[in-house]
Amino acid sequence: MPRTREEMAQRAAQELRDGYVVNLGIGIPTLVANYVPAGMDIVLHSENGLMGMGPYPYEGEEDPQIINAGKETVTILPGGSVFDSAMSFAMVRGGHVDLTILGGMEVSATGDLANWMVPGARVNGMGGAMDLVNGAKRVIVLMSHTNKTGEPKLLDKCALPLTGVGCVNRVITDYATVDVGPDGFVLVDVAEGHTVEEVRALTGAPLR
Repeated sequence: MPRTREEMAQRAAQELRDGYVVNLGIGIPTLVANYVPAGMDIVLHSENGLMGMGPYPYEGEEDPQIINAGKETVTILPGGSVFDSAMSFAMVRGGHVDLTILGGMEVSATGDLANWMVPGARVNGMGGAMDLVNGAKRVIVLMSHTNKTGEPKLLDKCALPLTGVGCVNRVITDYATVDVGPDGFVLVDVAEGHTVEEVRALTGAPLR
């Protein structure tokens, strides 16, 4: 079986390092907050204006005023703070975010990311991803390896409108972990129970 959402979040949590300021995007990336290694000193940043975000609350302990960018109830760790979204994005644009982990619809072999709209579909807005992929020091995309029809989401060139150009460093999917190198995609690891050949068949570009 491919990695579950929780297993993908656990794999992404292995990318965290002491001292990092980390932004978690909407969707699967928010689950990473539940898998921060014990004793690790990091600060989770939410673009709606929250620094020091903790894991999801236990049932019955939710505070509807404490939410992440996906409008889900979360917790604030001791020493955390809240502020407006203008200040939040000043942090991003100022280069104060070490790592952003966000979702994606397509990633190209040159590190381009498409994750904000599908032509013909309703668009609520581009959100903060365009700032995050340009302001964060490292960008990891957490997404399924293929779309709902089984077509690859790792491609030679993105077909959907771009969020950022040459911005992605690593992609973690339900089948594999893939880096974007100078010469294209580089396989880092394969999900348990799957093979390199299987991952290559699901990837729409050469994979070294």
